Amino acid sequence: MNGKTGFRPWRPRSLKARQLTAASLGLLAFLMLAGYALDRAFAETAENNLRQRLKSYAMAYADNIDFGRDGSLYTPELGPDPRFHRPGSGLYAEVVLPNGHWASLSAEGPLLPEVPGMLEPREERFEGPLPMTQIDGSQGEVYRYGIGLVWGERGPDAEFPYTIYVMEDTQTLDAQVRVFRGALWIYLGGAGVILLLLQAVILQWSLRPLKRVIAALIRVQRGQLQRMSDLHPRELAPLTDSINALIESGRQNLERQRNTLADLAHSLKTPLAVLRTQLDAGVGEATLREELDAQLRRMNDLVSYQLARAASGGHKLFSAPVPVEPTAEEIVRGLEKVYAAKGVLCEFELEPGVQFYGEPGDLQELLGNLLENAFKWARRRVLLTARQVPATANRRAGLLLMVEDDGPGIAPEDVGKVLQRGVRGDERVQGHGIGLSIVHDLVRDYRGELDVDRSEELGGARFRVVLPQGF
Repeated sequence: MNGKTGFRPWRPRSLKARQLTAASLGLLAFLMLAGYALDRAFAETAENNLRQRLKSYAMAYADNIDFGRDGSLYTPELGPDPRFHRPGSGLYAEVVLPNGHWASLSAEGPLLPEVPGMLEPREERFEGPLPMTQIDGSQGEVYRYGIGLVWGERGPDAEFPYTIYVMEDTQTLDAQVRVFRGALWIYLGGAGVILLLLQAVILQWSLRPLKRVIAALIRVQRGQLQRMSDLHPRELAPLTDSINALIESGRQNLERQRNTLADLAHSLKTPLAVLRTQLDAGVGEATLREELDAQLRRMNDLVSYQLARAASGGHKLFSAPVPVEPTAEEIVRGLEKVYAAKGVLCEFELEPGVQFYGEPGDLQELLGNLLENAFKWARRRVLLTARQVPATANRRAGLLLMVEDDGPGIAPEDVGKVLQRGVRGDERVQGHGIGLSIVHDLVRDYRGELDVDRSEELGGARFRVVLPQGF
């Protein structure tokens, strides 16, 4: 084993494993919380039913007991439940009197918790579980319900208060809860297994489009496809669009580089051939020097043109935003020095915080060539306008640029000609004739639009560039 190999304690899991793990943990937590809630709800309902049952036993005793003139208690021979007559049955009754105490036959043998005494009339109390000792000596627990009553059949002056307590062993309630819990966790466990299997099927189905994207990308890498398909869910559309844009951008850059080298080689053939011809012809030194100077200037122009073309070609698809105003101010300061003799004034109408999403060099090429062309033809005024094209969902903002001048303008029939490479609007004006063609190529690379018409405000030419919303 290579000692330089670092230990990697964690590796990224697949999306399927992540989703399945998260779903399993979430489902487990939900089932546990649901089981706990249902268990507590059932236990509380069972306790409430027990309370109501004990109350019904107490009221049944209250309806059937009687008192003698001396205050002695007469109880019914049969209680509301046969268990009251079976010692240690688990169901017990006690009546507390001001001067005495009565207990059902079932209370003989077990050691029941001591009753707290008499309750106020109509006062109810439900307690438990309370410790007790069974008839066989084992420990147990009981729930106890008590209610304070007044016996007054002989008139208000002879009212007789008493309290009835009814107790029941917790074994019955515990047995109900155990049965319910067993059934509850069996059903919840079965439901959990079914839901996990269903989640795995749903996850497999949900990730199928992503697998198709991966398969298509592999085919593109192997050269079996030219681009990604557009038939994908909306959530994956930005991803496939970006991949297609990268593929197209790389293909265009490669083609542009090849074309640039081919064009440069082809363009240099003629000047070199002319020089070779002059050398072979043995012309005089003065003639040769003149021809050499002319051809060198021509080759310099060709090289400059091809380098500018290569520099303007290809741009980063995902770039940080570049503020427009600082770049524009820097370019205008330089142009005002070059054209100081004309006294041209450049005005700005820039939206606050307007930005260009691309390479800084591309922005300099766009503004530099447009503004230089405007300064070259303007009489006194140049106007630069920049506004942001609002962003939409999943797409960054676009840009609107307009450069206007008060010069002679461009005739509509000449627009196509001035945008061609190496063509100047006026042969008498110094230049290489490639500035506007660079602008045209840049706008095309950014999938934008370039319109040339007459400025309504200044009367000269207006170049309008719209760069659309990007990825």
